[in-house]
Amino acid sequence: MISLRNVQPTDLQQLLFIENEGFSIEEAATKEAFVERIQLIDDTFIVAEKEGEILGYINGPIINQPYITDNLFKEIKENPKSGGYQSVLGLAVSKQARNQGIAKILIEKMEKLVEENEREGITLTCKNELVSFYEKFGFVNHGMSESKHGGVSWYNMVKLREGIN
Repeated sequence: MISLRNVQPTDLQQLLFIENEGFSIEEAATKEAFVERIQLIDDTFIVAEKEGEILGYINGPIINQPYITDNLFKEIKENPKSGGYQSVLGLAVSKQARNQGIAKILIEKMEKLVEENEREGITLTCKNELVSFYEKFGFVNHGMSESKHGGVSWYNMVKLREGIN
């Protein structure tokens, strides 16, 4: 049975391991970035676990615009109670837990948070090879992002609240 919960400081080592499995060194969030996210946005940092082992996570701060900018990877603030866009700075599933629908469960949890907190929608950036993956969940490709995070080309993917069932 997979359970979802808010992140806790004791999750840090498992989270870093999964992050580095899923992203290159240039793209991966640093330990310091994770510590900051755990401290400031634990309300939008969701962990999927089974029998005490973290299988994956999704996290990101609330932002005022529909697209992620590179400064978010360096500095975030606490989330407002309502409004704004739910950004996704990180969505990762451990290698041994992939292809089990965990990313879908995590995205659906974020969608519930968007509805509960009257957000505009969810925004994320992804590489070209993941555009169709996110389109399956109702995200719309808004074209190339201005983000150059990790020296990679990213696409803006947005799902407005009215598209969330």
